[in-house]
Amino acid sequence: MKSAILPHVCVEPELRAELESLLRDGESLPGFIEDSVRSAVAYRRAEAEFHARGEAAWQAYSRTGVAHPAGEVIGEMRQRLESRRKQLGVAQAKAR
Repeated sequence: MKSAILPHVCVEPELRAELESLLRDGESLPGFIEDSVRSAVAYRRAEAEFHARGEAAWQAYSRTGVAHPAGEVIGEMRQRLESRRKQLGVAQAKAR
């Protein structure tokens, strides 16, 4: 796939100097900018998906009046998290 170029961004010299002073060994300014843009895009995508799920849940509640207690939802989330942690623990142990 062909690469695309992002628009030129003008910043104050102080911001550029601060950024350059914080670059890690082997890290370039364009690489930092690309990583930052990728992170921002991923964050915005996750944020949009979160809002979409919330809106869908609100619409479902508005239609049905059925809700789930917060404690029940949090309990289920904790169970899922613990299950996933156990799966990852087993996978990490096998990788060693």
